[in-house]
Order: sequence, then structure tokens, then C-alpha cells
Amino acid sequence: MDYNQTVHLPQTDFPMRAGLPKREPDMLQEMQDHELYHKMVKRNEGKPSFVLHDGPPYANGNIHIGTALNKILKDIIVKHKNMTGHYAPYVPGWDTHGLPIESAVLKDKKVKRDEMTTAQFRTKCREYAEGYIAKMTEQFQRLGVLGEWENPYITLLPEFEAKQIEVFGKMAEKGLIYKGMKPVYWCPADQTALAEAEIEYADDPCTTIFVKFPVRDDKGKLGQYADLSKLYFVIWTTTPWTIPGNFAICLNAEFDYVLLQVPSGDVYVLAKDLAESVCKAAHIDYEACQVLATLKGSEFELMTATHPLFDRESVILNGEHVTLDAGSGCVHTAPGFGAEDFQICQQYDKAGLTHIGVPVPVNAKGVMTDERYNGQFYAKGNDMVVEDLEKEGFLVAKENITHSYPHCWRCKNPIIYRATEQWFCSVDAIKDAAVKSCDSIQWKPEWGKERMISMISERNDWCISRQRVWGVPIPIFYCDDCGADIVTPETIAHVAQLFREHGSNIWFDKEPADLLPEGFVCPKCGKAHFSKESDIMDVWFDSGSTWAAVAAERPYLKYPADLYLEGGDQYRGWFQSSMLTSIAVNGVAPYHQIATHGWT
Repeated sequence: MDYNQTVHLPQTDFPMRAGLPKREPDMLQEMQDHELYHKMVKRNEGKPSFVLHDGPPYANGNIHIGTALNKILKDIIVKHKNMTGHYAPYVPGWDTHGLPIESAVLKDKKVKRDEMTTAQFRTKCREYAEGYIAKMTEQFQRLGVLGEWENPYITLLPEFEAKQIEVFGKMAEKGLIYKGMKPVYWCPADQTALAEAEIEYADDPCTTIFVKFPVRDDKGKLGQYADLSKLYFVIWTTTPWTIPGNFAICLNAEFDYVLLQVPSGDVYVLAKDLAESVCKAAHIDYEACQVLATLKGSEFELMTATHPLFDRESVILNGEHVTLDAGSGCVHTAPGFGAEDFQICQQYDKAGLTHIGVPVPVNAKGVMTDERYNGQFYAKGNDMVVEDLEKEGFLVAKENITHSYPHCWRCKNPIIYRATEQWFCSVDAIKDAAVKSCDSIQWKPEWGKERMISMISERNDWCISRQRVWGVPIPIFYCDDCGADIVTPETIAHVAQLFREHGSNIWFDKEPADLLPEGFVCPKCGKAHFSKESDIMDVWFDSGSTWAAVAAERPYLKYPADLYLEGGDQYRGWFQSSMLTSIAVNGVAPYHQIATHGWT
């Protein structure tokens, strides 16, 4: 008996087998042929709107599980909003400038960089990005994600670049853009400055050292306690290669410091609370040591010590950044290699108490340039400095450890702190407004609010210049006659219009006179001889301007957007750069709600 004949099933057109690999292309094609996205959105025109603004993925590779998850979550939200009576358009976007693409193109053996103009090389970078935009678009569509795939926003498009120039110009007009020399994160491998969001931390081996600096001028205060020929300030550092950049030693004015005579007869100046730990590191019997005197750190201010490797002085300064967490309480200070070092030396220089300046004895490639280690890569110089200090009798102790150290997020190599002239955005000027705006934003999860407030409150000014070519040029001119930096509403409007018509390659193709308004003269001296800035903007400034170039430009979208949805890493990336530019220009955050992957 055929039991199949006894089972009464409904008659349908459904095939017996799913056959998804075969049917999927047809299903996707049908969605496109029927313009499903546009029909879904159009049916809700006139209803309350909901705009999820897309954080742009980087156009340099195939999609992966992270980018897939991101787009699928956004798609679920957009479809849900459209299906529950909201007008919810979705404009996907791409981040396309920056070093990863530039590096990838340079690795192409067919690209002869030395034989190309900057504009020609940039065109190759553009083609590379556009190739991956096409691939990623197809891959996202295969996931069933609906959106304006035929009209996305792309940071390399002329209209986007023009709007970014306008954002920069408004910030400059408000006095938020300035040029300064200060230590920044620097990648020797890529030879460019980095933003805080471009730093990753990884364990790195290093040699920590305690070094003694002979007292040179004690201002007549210490000779009554000890033989000056045997008296030393003892500093501690985890970066021996920076010793050639030492021009000062910082002590905390409020701490107690001891003149500790060790069994060898030497007398060390150390923070009282750290003296025992220094002795332990140096294998010195602390019980056999004698405290000759105890003085406040303020008593040592403006004394000098002799540099152990160079014929010069290191001046003693007082700084509140000196702590008792580790080291000796006498902080090695190299103004060209550290933010706090730079700040304290500038403070004393401006007060007329010292003339330290900002020596930077390491070049853009990480090669040392001082008279002793000239030509050595800084990492190799590390070992050489330790060896010389030991040979000449100034090394008190050394230890090999592994510590968390900043690395470049692109090339994964360790970075250095290096003082260079860069363009900055003043975060201090907008910090309070940015923090206050967090109160009116919905955060999912709720801890996102405190995380954002903490990151904004603690961050330094934003270094926005990069020493590369694949990016949006910094639209600043220089007067060759008086040296003035020129960025005015007139020049910004003119450059923005040129970029809108021709794209930013025109900046590299044309001479300054061709990029300035006709008849333009220097506002300061009235002359008309100009050069132009060669640096480009930080890629985070590109993506941080999407609220202006996309959300505020398309009439069917709205600004501020209802929602930004990305991974938790964007609190220090896109969420923050968008916040800072929007607050700077308009005084409001660019979003009403922030959500990160994993919230429930």
C-alpha cells in the first residue's frame, strides 16, 4: 500500500528542496528588480522619521564577521522602523582615505611612485578604494541588507570633500584650529603623526634603568650635608633611547626627598618613599645606607646636574605630574619626547626661568640625530645607551621587563612620542560643551555615557595633520613674505568650491595662486606670494564630518540623527570625532542615541 496517498497535504508551489545556493541570486535579483527598499521607504513618507546614520566601514578589504554583524544589526533596526510606521531611510557609506590604502597601493609592483605625480598616485589610491566599494556593496547586498546602494556617501567624492573643507573652515574661524610644536604619537615605520584613536596597546619587552646624574650647581644648599663630588640625582626610565633628549629632571615640590648615602660612599637624591625600592632594584643593602638630610622637592628647584653622556646641564624643575607610583621620584625629562615633559619645560621657559626649548634628537624615520648616536635607529640606540651608561659608571640598576606599550594600529609596530610641528584642534575649548551634551543623549548600554565623558575629559588636543598624501588636504596657505598662516572664510569658500567642481586632486595639481581667489593678497602684509600646506587631514576628521556631508545635506535625512550604532571601540573613534566636530561647529551632538554591539 502506498502510504503517500493517504497523507493529505496542501498543494503549494514550494519546491521540495530549499536549494538556497541556487535560489539566493534570484531572490536578491527580485528584491532589486522590484526596488524593495524604495517601496518600503516610500510607503511611509509623511510619517514620523527615524534616521540611523551609517558609520562608514573602511574600503580596503572584503567584509568580515564584524562588518557583517554591524550591517545586519542596522538592517534589522531600519526594517523594523519601516514596518512599524516610521519613515526610515538608510544611506550606507564608506571611509576611503588614509594610510592603509596608500600603503597597499605602494606595495603594488606595477605602481612606480617615483615616476608619478602626487595627483596620479592619489588617483591610483582612489581606484583601489572604488574597487573594494564595489566588492563590499555586492557582499552586503547578498546579506539581504536594504539601503540606497545606488547612492551611498563616500568620503572621496568631491561633494563630501567640499563639505569637509567647510567644516574645517568654520572651526578655524572660531579659533579652534592652530599650529603648534608638541610631542605627538609618531609612527617611524609610516613616518606620520597618529591620533589617539589610531593607537593600540600591546605587551612589549623593555629595559628599565636607574641612572645617576652628578650634581653640578646645588645653589649653595647641599654642600653642608654631603660631598658634592659624590652627590647624584637618580632618575628612572623605561625608554633609555630618550636619555640623549634629557634636558631636565622633575621633582615634586611637596614630596620629601632624602640624601641617601649608600655603602659605596655615593649620595643619591631620591624620594623618601621610594628610596628602599630603588636600593632593592640596585641590589643595595638599604639597612646599611644612611640618610644625611631630608628636604622638600621645592628646595632643589633650578639646581643643575651634569648629563652623564653629554657635555651639558640638566636643570631641576618642580612638577605636579611626579608621583610615587614607581621610579625614584626624580623624573627623567626630555621635552621632545613626552607630553608632560614638554609642558613643564615650556612652563619654565615662558616664565623666563630656563631656556630649554624643544630639542628632538630623533628624526621622522626614528633615527637618532645627536652627536653621539647619530644614524642609529632608536631601538638599537636603546641598547647602546644602556651599554655606555654602564661603561662610564652612571648606571645604578637595570631590569628587563614586559610592559604595555602603544603600537600603530596599521603597521602594528611600536610608536614613539616625538615633538613635531602639527595642526591641532583645540579640544579644551569645546570639552565642557561636549561633556554637557552627553546628558541629553540616550546610551545603550548606559555605561557608554560615562565612558564617553571620561574619554573626552581626559583627552589632549586633537592632532589633525598627517604627513601623507592620500586624504583631504589641509586648506591652509602661507605667505612667503611675512610667514603668516592664511585660512579665511574667503579662502575656505573658494577652495571648497574648487573641490566640489574638480575634487581634491586639484590641490596637488595647481599652484597656490590658482587655488586662491583672484586678486587675493595676504591679510597681514598685503603681498601676494604664497605656498600651500602639504599635510592632509586625519582620516578621523573625514568620518567625523559625515554629519555635515551626509546627515545635514540630504533633505530626507535629519541632523542630529536618531541613532549611531557601532562597536564599542568607536567611543574613542567615530562617536568621539563626530561629537567634537559637531559641537565645534554647531554646539550640538550629531546624534540623539548611541548604541553599541551587544546591548540588550
